[in-house]
Amino acid sequence: MLLKDNGERVIPEKMDITNELLIEHLARYHFSVPHIYGRTLDFATGVGYGAHVIAKKCKYELEEIIGVDINSKAIQYAKANYYHPLSDFKVADVTDPTLPDHLGAFDVIISFETIEHIEAEDQFMDNIYHLLKPGGTLILSTPFGEGKGKPCGSPFHVHQMTETEFVSMFDQFPKKKFFYQRGALIEPMEGSQMEHKPLGIVIAYK
Repeated sequence: MLLKDNGERVIPEKMDITNELLIEHLARYHFSVPHIYGRTLDFATGVGYGAHVIAKKCKYELEEIIGVDINSKAIQYAKANYYHPLSDFKVADVTDPTLPDHLGAFDVIISFETIEHIEAEDQFMDNIYHLLKPGGTLILSTPFGEGKGKPCGSPFHVHQMTETEFVSMFDQFPKKKFFYQRGALIEPMEGSQMEHKPLGIVIAYK
């Protein structure tokens, strides 16, 4: 199957092992492993490699992992290349307000490098909140930039929010932890000595 790289799509089989984008994306999935349990959703899963990492690394903690993406060819690729008995892949729009009715509730939702691509980010966050069980865990990442409504360097992004805007996105969650990521390195925001802080990650508990 021919699946074209859109400039940001990570397809491990088509990338060099030293590719920084691949390393960065894989690091987030491995970072999430200790927090995975029960029924898990990979929201905007792409070609499914990350859901496969979770299925293999967390097979004793998982009930199932569902990978959702709007791109039907990406989902076909995931089904063909990343089969695991604990995983399933579905074509769906992450901003579809009926998703909670169709997918049910999850113990954990992971969504990496998604929100910066979304025009309807309020609906996206509303979907996440309603898809997440009480007490459930959200792990989400995004690159930092000039702020909402401002042009950014990527033609694939609606905008890139500031660190302050990112932190404020999770006010409805009673408990959360924030992290910086640079390449494979991920460290807590509090007390960070990281000079360049291009990416943010949150672990939020409903």
